[in-house]
Amino acid sequence: MMLAISVCSLFVVLGIAQDLSVPSTWREPSTSRSLSERITISQAATNSILPQLTSNNGQFNGIGYWQSANVWSALAIQDEVIGSTTNEAAVTNGLNTAFSLYSDYDQFGVGHFISPMTAYLISIFTIKQFGLILVLRWWATAAVYAYRAYGDTNLLAHAVAVWNHVTTYVVTPAAASSGTLATKSFTVSGTCDGVTMAGGVFWRSTTDDQGINSITTGLYVTLSAYLGEIYGDSKYTNAAIASANWIKNLNINSGDIVLDTVNGHDCTRSPSSWLFTYNSGKYIEGLSVLGAVTGDAQWTNLMLDIVAAAVKSSAWEGTDGIITEGASPSSNNDDVGFKAIFIRGLHETFTRSASNTNLQGLIRSYIDVQYNALLELADNGSTYSSAWNGPPQSFTTWGQLAALDVLVSAIDTNN
Repeated sequence: MMLAISVCSLFVVLGIAQDLSVPSTWREPSTSRSLSERITISQAATNSILPQLTSNNGQFNGIGYWQSANVWSALAIQDEVIGSTTNEAAVTNGLNTAFSLYSDYDQFGVGHFISPMTAYLISIFTIKQFGLILVLRWWATAAVYAYRAYGDTNLLAHAVAVWNHVTTYVVTPAAASSGTLATKSFTVSGTCDGVTMAGGVFWRSTTDDQGINSITTGLYVTLSAYLGEIYGDSKYTNAAIASANWIKNLNINSGDIVLDTVNGHDCTRSPSSWLFTYNSGKYIEGLSVLGAVTGDAQWTNLMLDIVAAAVKSSAWEGTDGIITEGASPSSNNDDVGFKAIFIRGLHETFTRSASNTNLQGLIRSYIDVQYNALLELADNGSTYSSAWNGPPQSFTTWGQLAALDVLVSAIDTNN
């Protein structure tokens, strides 16, 4: 049985001034590399991973389906940042190929993503067929990034199709009130710890799976907020608000770090020690967009709280500030891609925070710590180890995947 956590430990304490100072112990929190050099470094890393592409399915050898979507995300964001179309053909072909093969980007109709934080939940079910709402959102957000970079409305339509599909796995106020959701075969808990479960998103599509986690819900916040921004349609914005409230009120610890999983039937929880960069990172990204779309300061304030805590968390980094999570030189695992999601969320927040120079300075410094570690401790020419503290090693697709968002972000945050 998973540990139950008292609700009093979950509420975020707002209104306390965030510490946005850069720790003196961080290793090399700045770079003197020129813009042209940073662009060259990033594109060289892209050129090193593209030979691993399997063009008939839009995926990359050596990494999983969800991770492949994040390669496309990084490439599209790079083109957006520098105003380039260098990677457009590869990105659009990859996204279109996957969508044409798999309805709504659902590769198997039953998915296949297994992560450490969900291992307990999976272990109590038969794993032959477990549907995946989570993985669809990685591809859908990649489509949004590509739309922003290239203006391709066909890709935007992919994102909308996924949003429509996964919305059927969101706990609505009606479902919370009645205890029934059409896509689930069990009684859905209307509240947990006295807080409504409305806005939570189930991470698997099988009717008997009960897990609602922060990454799936955070992805829904982010996708909904982006679509709300693009279309100006309140249905997307309201969906983002409901899911943002679910995480805010139910799944953040007293240290402002986003937690992992809540059982949608009996309210049991994943262990409080299950702290992963991407839960905070994707929520940060969604909040930064939601704050801009709504003009509601509560989302910006919450985002500040989480950024200030997450970039200094001992759960995934040492006193030097270098992220240690997902260091796996010998084999791929899901954790390898988590820190890339974290950096991407920080980058999006940076671009939307021009009025907060202290926040931008903290994010820039944190990204530069990772950037310099990659280039000085973990590089082998234009390829990188997933262990950012080093040592360098021969090329691995997963190590390259993890590095891409850092290299792309450093182009933008140092201008």
